[in-house]
Amino acid sequence: MTRTRMSPQICAYSDDKEKNLNIEVELPGVKKENIKLKMGETGFYIDAKKEDVEYLGNFALCCPVVSGRAKAQYKEGLLKVVVPYKETFENVTEIQIK
Repeated sequence: MTRTRMSPQICAYSDDKEKNLNIEVELPGVKKENIKLKMGETGFYIDAKKEDVEYLGNFALCCPVVSGRAKAQYKEGLLKVVVPYKETFENVTEIQIK
C-alpha cells in the first residue's frame, strides 16, 4: 500500500510569562502509538502514520529550547508540545556586516 506523504499543519507560539514555546501539530486520524517525535535544541522531527497518509517533516524553531524538558500530549488529532525556551543563544557569534 502506498501512503501519501504530507507535511502536517503546525502552529507555534511563545508563552513569555511561563517562558515556554507551545507547538500544536494537526494529525487527524493518527493513533498515538503511530507518532514519532524527536526534538533538538533548534528544531524537531515528526513522523506520524495512518492507513493512507504519512505526516512527515523537519521543522526549525524560532528560538533554542531545552529539549530534554519537553512535554507532549495527543488528543483528538492534535499533538501539543510544550518546551521551555532559552532566553539566550549559546555559541553565537555576531557577524559584522560590510
